Amino acid sequence: MTTTKAAVSHKAPPTHRDAIALLKSDHEAVSDLFAEYEKTRSTPKKKAIVAEICTALSVHAQIEEEIFYPAVKTALKDKLLVPEATVEHAGVKDLIAQLEGIEPDGEDYDAKVKVLSEYVKHHVKEEQNEMFPKAKASSLNLVELGARMADRKEALLAQAA
Repeated sequence: MTTTKAAVSHKAPPTHRDAIALLKSDHEAVSDLFAEYEKTRSTPKKKAIVAEICTALSVHAQIEEEIFYPAVKTALKDKLLVPEATVEHAGVKDLIAQLEGIEPDGEDYDAKVKVLSEYVKHHVKEEQNEMFPKAKASSLNLVELGARMADRKEALLAQAA
């Protein structure tokens, strides 16, 4: 039986990313989607990209609000970064709600996507420059947090599909 265990460990090496690596990866993926949107002229493709952006951002915000932010707030005894990030999420969610289910037919749609992109860029910059370094310096177990977030993300994406 030892050979089976060895085979399994070679087949699936431990690739547990910490919470910050997971969130940064999400940030990069969404940034790439916004860049793709900017280049596209096809209405059906725009709609598909925006649907992907909305799902990615909704899931990302949910895992941050359910798992990451409460842990950071407690570890840092934070009264500013997490509440501000949560308010920023509300703005993002509002724009997502405005974009969902409407056709990409005109200036308003493109403007909403552009503003959503700007909100997200601002939010990402604050997280990566302020919150993440403080979280890394704290006593948080970022690998354990990352595993919980990855599991929840997987469940939410399955639900959305």
